[in-house]
Amino acid sequence: MPNKVAFYTLGCKLNFAETSSIGNQFLKEGYEIVDFRNKADVYVINTCTVTENAEKECRQVVRRALRLNSGAKIVVTGCYAQLRPEEIAAIDGVDLVLGSNEKFEIINHLNQLEEGNPSCIHVTPSDKLSQFHPAYSTGADSRTRAFLKIQDGCDYKCSFCTIPLARGKSRSVDIQTAVDNFKALLDKGYKEIVLTGVNVGDYGKNINARLIDLLEKFVNLNGEFRIRISSIEPNLLSDEILELAASTKKIANHFHIPLQSGSDKILKLMHRRYKTAGYENLIYKAVEKIPDLGIGVDVIVGSPGESGEDFLATYDFIKSLPVSYLHVFTYSERPDTEAIKMENQVPVNERRRRNNMLRILSEKKRAAFYEKMKGKKAEVLFEAAEKDGFIYGFTSNYIRVKYPFNSALVNNFKTVNITEVTNNGCLVELDNSKIFSEVSNG
Repeated sequence: MPNKVAFYTLGCKLNFAETSSIGNQFLKEGYEIVDFRNKADVYVINTCTVTENAEKECRQVVRRALRLNSGAKIVVTGCYAQLRPEEIAAIDGVDLVLGSNEKFEIINHLNQLEEGNPSCIHVTPSDKLSQFHPAYSTGADSRTRAFLKIQDGCDYKCSFCTIPLARGKSRSVDIQTAVDNFKALLDKGYKEIVLTGVNVGDYGKNINARLIDLLEKFVNLNGEFRIRISSIEPNLLSDEILELAASTKKIANHFHIPLQSGSDKILKLMHRRYKTAGYENLIYKAVEKIPDLGIGVDVIVGSPGESGEDFLATYDFIKSLPVSYLHVFTYSERPDTEAIKMENQVPVNERRRRNNMLRILSEKKRAAFYEKMKGKKAEVLFEAAEKDGFIYGFTSNYIRVKYPFNSALVNNFKTVNITEVTNNGCLVELDNSKIFSEVSNG
């Protein structure tokens, strides 16, 4: 019987893309991929370091794997492994710690470990991380949507963030390789491809290209598919990208645009590259150009220096904007960041209170957006899972919808009429309109 490997991924969509590519390496070596809840010979944990909770979860996941098979090889990689490998190596049961470069050579390191190599830490120093490692969803990934990594690293110096330390400088895949990988995903049958990276909007700066150049290449490919951008900084969401998205069904009418704070004072302390006035102008420009645009927003509460007035400014600012939902993060002290040394740290209980307020606001925003869409048509890609007799999917503008289960709908685009808003998505009726009627130049 083949050896079995299981994966657990923490953090962002970029990590999921990289886990999938790592999984493909194991498939090529004859391994069988099993669910992480099952007994395996190797457990691979791809970590995050954005918050302290992600690191705590990593330690919990290691213990869970050992309970399933105390004799398994435990491999920990990802951003946490890159930044504090010795800390991970000290966790009982961890056999191998691989940094951001080394995770793409996981089979070689695992084989060396089995040959008796006593060293379990392999990490390239962060200032030496210059190579781009392509990654995208493969046969190792069972998700309906595919993730395609087009960019890595970050040149921004946000005071709260460790990602540049863990990922290195901004770098991108060349356009032709990106197009080839995109086509490979289409050939595998994926119909929604999520573009991932640390700072996706920064794509191309080291290869004399821009994100708009890549998007134009993608949308001119033949086929029925749509592109979703995982996240894009407000200062990098250009008029050209908005105009392209408005002109084609092949780019989802949905953007996730980090804000982090609605206080200019806090944005300055964070070293963000915009002010609230510019962010507000972008949001209104986007919703004017793209009908029924869905907009997600990242926001951090309780960062150093955030007074009660600053938080209320953030709350009121977000409340006033035509956005659809929030991803709310509670500020977490991260080693080796500028923010950890700042004065006026916010008490943890107050951070949690502010987080709860914004989560409630997010639900209100989401409900209002769903109600606004009631009675309208939308384009849905239905997914494979059946739950409670329904098939679920997401609209182009990122509304979760459900329809009585019909296997013929799986992985197919359908135009629907949104009829009712429920607690776990919108009920829809099928419509006979055709979504993809534009002419493509393959």
